[in-house]
Amino acid sequence: MGAESLTAALRPTLPAAMADFDFLALPRRTAPRRPVAERLADDLPVELPLLAPEVAVQARRCMDCGVPFCQSGCPLGNPIPDFNEAVREGRWHEAFALLSATNNFPEFTGRICPAPCESACVLGLVAEPVTIEQIERTIAETAFDEGWVTPTAAPATGRSVAVVGSGPAGLAAAAQFAAVGHAVTVYERDDKPGGLLRYGVPDFKLSKAVVDRRLDVLRASGVAFECGVEIGRDLSFGDLRARHDAVVLATGATRAHDLPVPGRELGGIHTAWDFLASHARVAAGDAEAPTIAAAGQRVLVIGGGDTASDCIGVAHRQGAASVVSFQITDKPPERVPRGSAWPFFSPALSSSSSHEEGGERVWSVSAQEFCGDGHVASVRTLDARVDLSAGFHVETFPGTDRVWEADLVVIAIGYAGPETEALVAQTAVTLDPRGRVQATDFATADDGVFVAGDARRGASLVVWALSEGREAARAVDVYLQGQTTLPTKGAGDLPRA
Repeated sequence: MGAESLTAALRPTLPAAMADFDFLALPRRTAPRRPVAERLADDLPVELPLLAPEVAVQARRCMDCGVPFCQSGCPLGNPIPDFNEAVREGRWHEAFALLSATNNFPEFTGRICPAPCESACVLGLVAEPVTIEQIERTIAETAFDEGWVTPTAAPATGRSVAVVGSGPAGLAAAAQFAAVGHAVTVYERDDKPGGLLRYGVPDFKLSKAVVDRRLDVLRASGVAFECGVEIGRDLSFGDLRARHDAVVLATGATRAHDLPVPGRELGGIHTAWDFLASHARVAAGDAEAPTIAAAGQRVLVIGGGDTASDCIGVAHRQGAASVVSFQITDKPPERVPRGSAWPFFSPALSSSSSHEEGGERVWSVSAQEFCGDGHVASVRTLDARVDLSAGFHVETFPGTDRVWEADLVVIAIGYAGPETEALVAQTAVTLDPRGRVQATDFATADDGVFVAGDARRGASLVVWALSEGREAARAVDVYLQGQTTLPTKGAGDLPRA
């Protein structure tokens, strides 16, 4: 049944407020992208913003379901139908108040979240889901343009908290601490704060001006940043604990999965983080040239997720001679089947903006050997099949050998967990079998030390990191004061502007 006939059939059964059936009559529209030739010449954002009136039209597609699965599908529990309604009616200030009550940084999630909320959208069962991510981004940008994003001001509690790591989890926790009046210092081992947001996500997806804009608000809210300080090396965990009443570990999962196959020691083989961070420093003007350069090289990217896609985009912008990407999984359907839940049909397996820019994608292969004399010259693969029925089991097929020439190989197959050597040596925290920091309600086995984000749950989405940072801050506040006014996930009194 098509949209028009379904509209006619349903019209008599629904409330008058839904009589126009905008959710079926209006087409989904997403942000346009700049032409490929233009964007490959710079690191500026690929996507162009939709104007607020266009976004208000998209908000009319929301069905305002009795059971908002989009909201439950969001790790932050964002009140999506509520802010959609406010946008639809032009009440942008209220939309921002609603969204910012559950999401500290909608300008980040509105750009780089894979939008599990959209996969959970009920409209997706019969049509294209609501453009929730685009609506969220426009709310955030409208708020900045109108001057509604202001520093928090709360009476000082006299309590001090350290946050180790300035990625999304650490920044979310810091923002929550500032909101209740705790003195908070964020320690970052790199030379600038932002973590994954600065060094792991390319500018063409998330402009660092957007990150710095938010950092300025946090500083104005009283959040202090100490960069170039690696806890465990430059400052011991014992000294850190003596400085502060509580500590939140938000170090991320920076220990990359590797490929322990013959030839891994050859030159020219790098992890995704090193490749992306090298390019990020050049894009920021902090380095004249990348330490890992793809210009004129035959680049091979191993991996099929968002990080691999980012590496492909960077390789194109650096002027790679060719780009080939390997994915161990089967080629997914051209379109995600309606009603199929993320991540079983992950958006990361679909074509991204980087894939539009060129290169070859090879499915169902597994790298078996890196070949070369001191420096990688080729990669040997076998055809492969992934069995998900009992974990992630990979079967390879002898006799299907292929050899791919390569001057630069980037391994982008995810992250194994946090770097824990100093943690184990200098604290009483414990690790699970996967190397993640163990915690109960975000509290570790070391009194006063808490953990949030990828360091606790393993490599995941930015939106999950924000949720973890908020929840960990709530647990710390209870630890310090015996109670808290910070809201639980997706709950609390949502403000009306």
